[in-house]
Amino acid sequence: MSKNLYALFQSRFPQDMSADFIKSPDGRNLSYQELDQQTAQMAGALIALGTKTGDRIAVQVDKTKEAVVLYLACLRVGAVYLPLNTAYTADELDYFMGDARPHIMVCTPEKHKNLSPVAQKNSVSHLLTLGSKATGSLMDQFQRATPHIEIADVTGDDLAAILYTSGTTGRSKGAMLSHDNLASNATVLHKYWGWVPDDILLHALPIFHVHGLFVAIHCVLMNGSGMWFLPKFDAAEMIALIPKSTVMMGVPTFYTRLLDQPEFDRSTCQNMRLFISGSAPLLEDTFVRFEKLTGMTILERYGMTEAGMITSNPLNGDRIAGTVGYPLPGVEARLSTETSNQDAGVLEIKGPNVFKGYWKMPEKTAEEFTPDGYFITGDIATISADDRVAIVGRAKDLIISGGYNVYPKEIEQVIDAIDGVKESAVIGVQHPDFGEAVVAVIVADNTKNIDQEDVTANLKGQLARFKQPKNIFFTDELPRNTMGKVQKNVLRQDYADLYKEVN
Repeated sequence: MSKNLYALFQSRFPQDMSADFIKSPDGRNLSYQELDQQTAQMAGALIALGTKTGDRIAVQVDKTKEAVVLYLACLRVGAVYLPLNTAYTADELDYFMGDARPHIMVCTPEKHKNLSPVAQKNSVSHLLTLGSKATGSLMDQFQRATPHIEIADVTGDDLAAILYTSGTTGRSKGAMLSHDNLASNATVLHKYWGWVPDDILLHALPIFHVHGLFVAIHCVLMNGSGMWFLPKFDAAEMIALIPKSTVMMGVPTFYTRLLDQPEFDRSTCQNMRLFISGSAPLLEDTFVRFEKLTGMTILERYGMTEAGMITSNPLNGDRIAGTVGYPLPGVEARLSTETSNQDAGVLEIKGPNVFKGYWKMPEKTAEEFTPDGYFITGDIATISADDRVAIVGRAKDLIISGGYNVYPKEIEQVIDAIDGVKESAVIGVQHPDFGEAVVAVIVADNTKNIDQEDVTANLKGQLARFKQPKNIFFTDELPRNTMGKVQKNVLRQDYADLYKEVN
């Protein structure tokens, strides 16, 4: 039996193939019958362009149903899908093309001119375009293609995708994900989150990322059901579609923005079965406010590019704010004995979902695994007696001040609980005496009067002195990446010179 991920999805297609897979507010729906036909035709187009098993197909396009068809067609022919953030510039894409050496690069029509010399420089055989309205040279190839019905016979270890990490420190690394990696995660999540035949997902996430592409879409395909497919998050559209949905996956920003809408209330959510949050930490305040307003608790889970989903709060059972739940079935999790400090340490994991390694970086890959095969996540965590995991922060975000380890998450939770604080980010800045100084950057609630003295007074008695920020700054908003994660590397750069004049 083929280990091709597409074959697994195909085995889960509904009996009624006229049922919608993609539902669009503008009526441009895509049924399962059309999905199977179009992925076969797109596979035919890829083969006509000389695509062979193992060839990389790099894609930087808008979120459309055609982009989903292209991804699934890559699986069908055994090609390796390489999604790229739509915000990347031509200079950044030069690195990815040079590293991955894709056979085909697909971009939006407006980027074709700038990318042509980059593609030529990196010996990309075909630079094609795909527009938001099913236009472009890829669709011309699609229209002329003969459908390729066969599904490539691949092993479970064969690569299905390469996803580049964000590269906030050093070169971006291409995480190699196999058909088995993705299949194991999809199978577990579908069962763990209790999908039922009539579930409808509300999908407003980008599809160049694990969350939107693999977690969300794969769950729908495993369920043989439908999803509302929005090009981006729009609060008004979301509120209109939540009553027509049963499951929503989002980043924390989605939930805070919904809570800011006066028309979003308990009645809006009457049809909903499950709200899931991930990709960035969910503030306890957001968790509590959402539960009070809607009567539903958000299910927070934890994952990363290299492993898909790793832990999840339970479908049935207590979902505790500030925790990311339990290791998923088949996943082993532990704290590094080398880095652990009292209850916290760097989280290490093992399981069928863990990636094959970094593309063309065997030495880096070896560094990221322990001798007994656990992947070192780089996230600092605690694990309770009943195996519940809480993420304290990133190892690279750990602050060592005066010889003491300081975990930013602990301080952020205390600051965020202060009346008048919307959110905060705590960073370490080089200091001549302490090595690093604790610095807090705060977004205040404009309706409240709060200043540095108020924050300092609140922290006294709650935090040991060495944990208390030496400086507190206020800002209108924190820098974030496209998935809503606070970019602490940007903050560290912004405040890098803070203590240079200190003697």
